[in-house]
Amino acid sequence: MAIDEPSSPLPALDIPVIDISGYLAGDIKATKTIALQLNAAAQAPGFFQIVGHDIPADLRETLLDRVVAFFALPADQKNALHRNNSKALRGFETLGEQQLEPGYADVKEGFMVGAEVESKNARFLQGPNQWPAKGQGDGLEGTFMEYFHKMRDLSRIMFRLVALSLSLDESFFDDFASGQDSIAMCRAHMYPPVSLEASLKSRGIGAHTDFGALTLLLQDDVGGLEVFHRKTETWHPVKVVKDAFVVNVGDMLERWTNNHYTSSLHRVTSPISDKYRYSVAFFNEGLLDQTIECIPTCLADGEIPLYEAVRVEEHLRQRYGSSYLV
Repeated sequence: MAIDEPSSPLPALDIPVIDISGYLAGDIKATKTIALQLNAAAQAPGFFQIVGHDIPADLRETLLDRVVAFFALPADQKNALHRNNSKALRGFETLGEQQLEPGYADVKEGFMVGAEVESKNARFLQGPNQWPAKGQGDGLEGTFMEYFHKMRDLSRIMFRLVALSLSLDESFFDDFASGQDSIAMCRAHMYPPVSLEASLKSRGIGAHTDFGALTLLLQDDVGGLEVFHRKTETWHPVKVVKDAFVVNVGDMLERWTNNHYTSSLHRVTSPISDKYRYSVAFFNEGLLDQTIECIPTCLADGEIPLYEAVRVEEHLRQRYGSSYLV
């Protein structure tokens, strides 16, 4: 099956579910097991789900409620927060603005936030957020930013586990993942339902690999996320697991590990029902001035790096710049 063909009713791909509670509890034996599980999952399929994390259920539920309320606002109120007002892509984006798969404009609305940085001190992807006016989307700012900071902590934890999985010092990625100038973005998505006929000609999000290093996804129970299985060239749905975050390897980590870890194609099919789909993705994009080059533990004797060294900012500018239509 070609990657631009519609999916067939194939079984869900076996995406490993990894319980990280042992690491959080300081259990050395459990941590070794988790690192081994992560190593295997990050190689193939490049996706896994984590449970046993410390993001409270009530925060996750409240955030999704606030996100639903935001996307239900009148179009003029959302468009007042359009990303074109921001040099850092913060704010609202309408249906069809982003194209991640040639020939398919994404059928989704989005709302992006990140760490607050004053405009005068901002670099690429840094800057202030945009928020609804008082009385419009009340509670969104406080809930979203509480979630953002907790997810940044969870992202640091996941990078420490990635380091252990690669036989590196546990703190190897700390500056990249949680340094003062590290770039992290958090984007809420709303996917409207479509007819069966329309679903054959559209995507919620087109087939793509993620730009950064590691993505952590919160999703509702509607489903629609699909992963491309390279060996069989088939698309498979990802099961919704209660209380889990979907985690996937991005292009930067694939490059860093000399393709030892896999950045897999994935997409979202629009709901074919009367339900809307909502999700919130946390992207860890790293330090703009950091150079990504092959990690020594990912280079066997006699091998050479598959990629030239690249600065994070250079990589991100190219990927973000090529995905937006307007």
